[in-house]
Amino acid sequence: MYRCSCKVRYFWYLCTKVFSPENICIMAKPVEFTDANFESVVLQSDKPVLVDFWAEWCGPCKAIAPVIEQLAGEYETTAVIGKLDVDHNREVASKYRIMGIPTLMVFHGGQMVDQIVGLAPKSRIEDVLKKYVTVA
Repeated sequence: MYRCSCKVRYFWYLCTKVFSPENICIMAKPVEFTDANFESVVLQSDKPVLVDFWAEWCGPCKAIAPVIEQLAGEYETTAVIGKLDVDHNREVASKYRIMGIPTLMVFHGGQMVDQIVGLAPKSRIEDVLKKYVTVA
């Protein structure tokens, strides 16, 4: 078994997952949410959903991206983790009154139940997410 060596990911060296001898990164990636799929993928999900509202030009958004990718891998069976680009999906960003980015929102049962505005450490994001994740 080897550690991930996928160099196309931002901050690939932070990956702590262990993989097959082929050394292929199979870590779950964050889902790409859009105006078109937001209702079906986020609001109708039977799992809690963490949405990272971000933009390409946002420095703090880029800083939190590796954390979102790690969480997508760690919670792939118990939650949906994804990102929504506010520049390309203005309808959803406007509906949820996104005024600053990054903004992380947790949706559960079709409702927004928690949020974090600004750059936050992984531990804080996990604390919020764990409130809604069902332990099997």
